[in-house]
Amino acid sequence: MKQKLGVDVFTAAQKRIEYTFDNFEKIYISFSAGKDSTVMIHMVLDEAKKRKQKVGVLFIDLEAQYKLTIDHAQKTYDMYRDQIEPYWVALPISLRNAVSVYEPKWNCWEPTSKKIWVRDQPEISIKDTSYFPFYNENMEFEEFVPLFGEWYSEGKSCACFVGIRSDESLNRYRTLASKSKACFEKKQWTSKVTEHCYNIYPIYDWKTSDIWVYHAKNKDMPYNKLYDRFHQAGLTIAQMRICQPYGDDQRRGLWLFHLIEPETWTRIVARVSGANSGSLYVTESGNINGYRRITKPDQHTWGSFAKTLLESMPPKSREHYRAKIFIFQEWWSKKGYPDGIPDEIDYALEAKKLAPSWRRVCKSLLRNDYWCKGMSFTQHKTSAYKTYLKRVQKKQEEKENKTKEIEAKKTKEILESQRQIDMQDYLV
Repeated sequence: MKQKLGVDVFTAAQKRIEYTFDNFEKIYISFSAGKDSTVMIHMVLDEAKKRKQKVGVLFIDLEAQYKLTIDHAQKTYDMYRDQIEPYWVALPISLRNAVSVYEPKWNCWEPTSKKIWVRDQPEISIKDTSYFPFYNENMEFEEFVPLFGEWYSEGKSCACFVGIRSDESLNRYRTLASKSKACFEKKQWTSKVTEHCYNIYPIYDWKTSDIWVYHAKNKDMPYNKLYDRFHQAGLTIAQMRICQPYGDDQRRGLWLFHLIEPETWTRIVARVSGANSGSLYVTESGNINGYRRITKPDQHTWGSFAKTLLESMPPKSREHYRAKIFIFQEWWSKKGYPDGIPDEIDYALEAKKLAPSWRRVCKSLLRNDYWCKGMSFTQHKTSAYKTYLKRVQKKQEEKENKTKEIEAKKTKEILESQRQIDMQDYLV
C-alpha cells in the first residue's frame, strides 16, 4: 500500500539524491531525453554541481527517434558538458519490430543498413563496437544497460539514477513495490541490478502533473519540445511516448511521425518492414491488430484458425510462436485442462488471463505479440532465448514422437483385432 511521507515530492526527491551521493562512490544517470529523465538529470546535476563532482550520463541513441528528441539530448549534454562524463551510445542494438512478422526485430545502426539509416550517427556518439569490452552484436537494450552499469562501476559501489514513476504502469509499480527484490539499505526506491550497481528511482512517487509543474517553475531548464507538438496533435498526457517507434506499445504512435516530423517520416517508413502499414492500421480494432474483440472465419474453430495463422508466417516466426503455444498448453494441462485448452471461454476470464483458450492464442498471433504477453509470458534475454527455444523444440519433438508411437500402437491393435475377426469369419 502507498504511504504518505508528509513531505512534497520535490523535497523527497532531493533527499533521495543527496542520500545517494553520500553513499555511493560512482554515480551515473540513465537519460532518455523524455520528460521524466529530464527532470531527474536537472535535479541530480544540480546536486553534483554543489559537490563539485562529475557524474556519468548514459544516452542510448536508438536511431529511429524524433529529431526534436535528439536536439534536446544534445542541448542537455552541451549545457552540462563540464559536469558530466558523456556516454552517448550509437551502437547496433537489437530492438523489437511489432509491425512485421517478417522482420520481428531490427538492429539500430546496423552497418549493412547504413544507406537507409534514419539519420547519421552524431559526432559525440560512441560508434566503435570495441569500446565496451562487454558489447556484442545483436545485444538487446535490456542486456546492454546493466552490463554498462557494472563496467562503469569499476568494482566500486555504483548508483544509476533512473527516471521512472510508479503511476505510469503496473510493471513500474511492481518494480518499486516488490518485496522480493534486493534493495540498498532497505530503501524501497532502490533495486540491486548487478554485483556493484543499484538503480535509484528518485522521482518514483511523482505524478505527471508534478513533472510539468517542475518545468513550469524552472523555465531556464531545457525540456523536450516534442511534448509541445504532441499536445498540439491532440494527444493526452498518457499517450505521449518518445521511445523507438516500432515497439509493441510504441507502434500506436507511429502515425505521428508523419504529422510532427514529415522529414523524418519518409526514413522511418523505409527503415523496417511493415512500418507504413503499421502506421495506417495500428489504431484499428479487430483482426488487423488483434485489439479488443476479434472474429474468425465461419468454417474455422479458434484452434484451426490459430494453425492457419501460424502456417501463413515465415518459418522463423512460426517456430517461435509454436514454441510459445506448446508451453502455454503444457502449463494449463497441469492447471485443470489435461484434455487440452478450450476453443473459447468467458471474455472476462480471458481478459484477466485466468483461463486459457485458443481465442487468446489467436489474439496474440493477430497482434504480433512477439513475446506473447497476452498468454502471460515475459520477455527473454537474448543470451538465454536460443537455448530456451532449442529446449522447447526438443520437448515438442519428444511429445510428437510419443504421440505417433501411441497412435501406431493403437492402429496395430485395431488391425490385429480386425485380422482376428476376418480369420474367424473365414474359418466359419
